[in-house]
Amino acid sequence: MIHSKEMGSSTESHGSTIHVPPLHTCVLKSRTSANRLFAIVYSFAISSLLYHHCIALLHSFTIVSLLILLADAVLAFMWATSQAFRMCPVERRVFIENLEHYAKESDYPRLDVFICTADPYKEPPMCVVNTALSVMAYDYPTEKLSVYVSDDGGSKLTLFAFMEAARFATHWLPYCRKNNIVERCPDAYFKSNNSWFPDTNRIKMMYKNMRVRVENVVQEGTISRDYMTNEGESEAFSRWTDEFTPQNHPPVVQVLLEQSKDKDVTGHTMPNLVYVSRGKSMNLPHNFKAGALNVLLRVSATMTNAPVILTLDTDMYSNDPRTPVRVLCYLLDPAMDPKLGYIQFPQIFHGINENDIYGGQLKLEFQIEPSGMDGLVGPSYVGTGCFFRRGVFFGGPSETPELNQDHLVNESINSKEVLAVAHHVADCNFEKKTKWGTEMGLRYGSLVEDFYTSYLLQCKGWKSIFCNPKRPAFLGNSPINLHSILNQIMRWCVGLLEVAFCRYSPITFGVKSINPLTGLCYAHFAFWPIWSIPITIYAFVPQLALLNCASIFPKASDPWFLLYIFLFLGAYGQECLEFMLGGESIQRWWNNQRLWTIRGLSSFLFGLAEYLLKFIGISTFGFNVTSKVVDEEQSKRYNQGIFDFGVPSPLFLPITTAAVINLVSFLWGIVHVLKQRDLEGLFMQILLAGFAIVNCWPLYEAMVLRTDEGKMPVKITLISITLAWALYLVSPVVF
Repeated sequence: MIHSKEMGSSTESHGSTIHVPPLHTCVLKSRTSANRLFAIVYSFAISSLLYHHCIALLHSFTIVSLLILLADAVLAFMWATSQAFRMCPVERRVFIENLEHYAKESDYPRLDVFICTADPYKEPPMCVVNTALSVMAYDYPTEKLSVYVSDDGGSKLTLFAFMEAARFATHWLPYCRKNNIVERCPDAYFKSNNSWFPDTNRIKMMYKNMRVRVENVVQEGTISRDYMTNEGESEAFSRWTDEFTPQNHPPVVQVLLEQSKDKDVTGHTMPNLVYVSRGKSMNLPHNFKAGALNVLLRVSATMTNAPVILTLDTDMYSNDPRTPVRVLCYLLDPAMDPKLGYIQFPQIFHGINENDIYGGQLKLEFQIEPSGMDGLVGPSYVGTGCFFRRGVFFGGPSETPELNQDHLVNESINSKEVLAVAHHVADCNFEKKTKWGTEMGLRYGSLVEDFYTSYLLQCKGWKSIFCNPKRPAFLGNSPINLHSILNQIMRWCVGLLEVAFCRYSPITFGVKSINPLTGLCYAHFAFWPIWSIPITIYAFVPQLALLNCASIFPKASDPWFLLYIFLFLGAYGQECLEFMLGGESIQRWWNNQRLWTIRGLSSFLFGLAEYLLKFIGISTFGFNVTSKVVDEEQSKRYNQGIFDFGVPSPLFLPITTAAVINLVSFLWGIVHVLKQRDLEGLFMQILLAGFAIVNCWPLYEAMVLRTDEGKMPVKITLISITLAWALYLVSPVVF
């Protein structure tokens, strides 16, 4: 049990003990005891409800009672797994100022940064460039820093953007050092900074010119010779022949900056900057992002082989230049567990509107629950903002000597010999008959490669730490389009179910291999999509019963009614309290629970269906890159807090159908009560429909009241009304 821990060390000198100040502390959160007590009380309440359902089912078996039992059983399972996060939540703090007692800058380990991109039209190259520049400007010895960019789209447009970035970096890095800039992402700096220095206007103009050149090239889709400054650049682009396609091409490894040769305008060493586009073949699986990261692991091993690796998404730029030093407060602590494998920072997004109408911050999943896992053996990897020890990805000696952890690179990274090996390990045929993806590197077998990899690493005994400083270490872009968000979560759902039902399922293998609580944490995430089962049942069954004047819940005067109320308020109240203690407003919590319902009737439901179809071989799920391109009108509506339903997507059909049925059933219930003077029997169903109406208000606005482009497509509205009518017509068979 963790109560309070300070990690420091002491040394003895001439009989006296010298205490070295701690690098970090770890303290159990004060609400832990209350969480445990609540879990005990709530468990008894859930058990009583399930017992009541079973007895009722034995006395009178109906399809409705079976569905309600199924819904409550799934809710009970998901609630029980969620309590694992609340049994041992911790808070950590680091003391960067004490690091000098443990190591000098010359002793810092080398750091390789991996940035992944896949499509220059969905992930604008300038977005990737800004992320790369923000980490190249870290307060870290540049001779120990290397940045590798994986372009999985194999686009010469992205390569051009990074050639431009390499030139701009020779001015940007010294500017940041000279003026002690904290916000080192150029785009964020020039948009928000109010402090100007003598050379700010010059640097800003250079940045604007670079941006214009890159965006012009992307818009035109080709690179004019006027933009090429030397023969080396022309030669690099010559590899894009007519046969070169995003899905079928040889590997490209291009060194853009080399520490041993390139200097900035002040004569200071530049970090390495390497562009990588792995080889691809239409006849071989490429394993999406996991495959791209594994290529970066191998290419970097042949070039720099740094013992510490940072992985970043395209849009997740550095917001604190001292982040690597913060990480060293854990990695360089001699008292730290040698099985510490990675340090995960939370995903925090900028540009979220005031009330976070789409729940895009994912506060619960990215900040609250990881702190609960941190008190056990550590959080899961979320795909970005994570510092790894390179050793976690290698199960043993490699058949390729250059990939061994102790391999020292003594030659120039731009030498023919090093580049030849780098191209070899980046080829699409390299992984054949190797352990890559199974025992080495990121693991294959799930669309959520980050979650699956960290889960298997922890099954092997590796541990992790959740580092959540007051100033966010990284800031990213959250989609501001509801359809994009729902599609992204649907993709996650398919991947999570692949983990849930694999041979290493967290609910069985994980509970035994790690520990029961951590296994339950991973099970909660893995079975995330089954939230769709109770949400769908409670969105339709009680309301259809109400339309048929059938009472399926206890009367308001029945003691069992109070149990339902306690369970409802207890679950919602606990989550609301956690949001508020995490610094969020009640309005943000309300929008988050609303999106939970919307996701349950769209992303979760379709993800579950897609997985089942894939399982029986009817359908396969393709990987779609979430677009980072921002539409001006969508952005305007989002900033005003207006939902955007402008896409005629099947994802919206269950939500709108539920909205129609809940509204009609509520009105019908009120009319029935006024006529029959009998509220007790139908009170809970009317209450449930009323709650749904409040949650669905943005849908009613989009279906009826709005005229802008973000309104619900008429086609979706008409189909939903038809589906609702069809459900009502067949419902008497059940009720």
